[in-house]
Amino acid sequence: MRPLNRVDRGLLAPGAYQTYSITQPADTLVQAACEQAECEAYARGWQSTIDESTPLGQQQATYIRQQSGRTFREQRTGTGLTVFVFEARQRCFTDHKTRPQLFAVRDGDWRGNPTGRTRQHSRAQDWVEDFGEHQLRLSDQQQKG
Repeated sequence: MRPLNRVDRGLLAPGAYQTYSITQPADTLVQAACEQAECEAYARGWQSTIDESTPLGQQQATYIRQQSGRTFREQRTGTGLTVFVFEARQRCFTDHKTRPQLFAVRDGDWRGNPTGRTRQHSRAQDWVEDFGEHQLRLSDQQQKG
């Protein structure tokens, strides 16, 4: 499949180009932080309603109060339930899974990589910065003639 932004003119040798790519392996899931997973509870906060008249509810309430490490307010309902109101911007109780993104830069273009050199950025911000610096170098070279 041909990328939409492929340069087909072939004015320069493949080694004169750099290719920037972002890919996602289809069969790989990794655990992700709430913020990375765009978790609604993380962004807005959430409530957990617990029935402390049951053994499970007692265990859940004890965990929240003593071990969870989360910031919350505690309220009682008229029916005897306990409502824990959690503030936003803290990890929820869900284990989020996401597909990792691979941020790569390689020498060459669609015709090949003559040097075999490939770099992998671990953060999207680094890839974007690398791409921007490359664009500036190209612009400077074009202005110089």
